Amino acid sequence: MFRNEKGFTLIEMLVVMMVISIILLLVIPNLGEKNKKVQEDGCDALVAVVQAQVDTYYLENGTYPENLEVLLDEKYLRSEDQLSCSGKPLSLENGIVTDNGSTTN
Repeated sequence: MFRNEKGFTLIEMLVVMMVISIILLLVIPNLGEKNKKVQEDGCDALVAVVQAQVDTYYLENGTYPENLEVLLDEKYLRSEDQLSCSGKPLSLENGIVTDNGSTTN
């Protein structure tokens, strides 16, 4: 006559699944935005480091390098990975390093 009521009903399980789904809908878009922000900040930091090396080259040689490859040849930079950010190549014009969107003096 009495039912043994151990466990969850189907309705309770559906409510839990809905709550989890709503939480995921709120969290996942924020993760994408954070990843983009981290990538942008990393690019800004790389531009600043390369700009510092350009300035060091200028102080030691009295002229700016013709291009960023000169910094590689002269061992101011360690690898070609430092010449691009997020697939965009860094560029050097008049002693200023850019990543086609940001500049650092």
